[in-house]
Amino acid sequence: MELNQIYFYTATIKDWITLLFPKSRKEVIISSLRHLVQQKKIVLYGFVIMPNHIHLLWEMLEMNGKELPHASFMKFTAHEIQKELRLSENKALEMFKVDMSTRKYQFWKRDSLPKHAYSPWYIYPKLDYIHNNPVQGKWMLAPGAVEYEYSSAKFYDTGIDDFNMLTHIDERIR
Repeated sequence: MELNQIYFYTATIKDWITLLFPKSRKEVIISSLRHLVQQKKIVLYGFVIMPNHIHLLWEMLEMNGKELPHASFMKFTAHEIQKELRLSENKALEMFKVDMSTRKYQFWKRDSLPKHAYSPWYIYPKLDYIHNNPVQGKWMLAPGAVEYEYSSAKFYDTGIDDFNMLTHIDERIR
């Protein structure tokens, strides 16, 4: 990923396990994103947190130390989830055990998918996809996209940013 470019980013939990189902783990994701926005490392245009994956429409503004903000995000959220599992669900933690010299556990799949969002014709359908993901087929997490709490759909529908971290995409591309 490059700085000052918009990306549609998908990160998936290892083995598609529904690790992000509890509210506390969604809050880890929100907290990390909000911190990166407040530190002016990223601009977040859209997001959804699903039980086993996330979709983000975002832009990296500057390095976070020696790494790009998405790497910091992935490391921080994995570390925080590991701490929570260690305290509450030790058996669940074992599902994420790996035999690697660099780590004991792995929560995110190694192949996170950044797609360069190069034009409005690409960006707006991705935002629709993000917002409609929770109400699709197997998920049915809410009666409508705006009602799903862990998404930017309400912000785009009402202008209300309950998370205090979103920027409307029109501010960037129009």
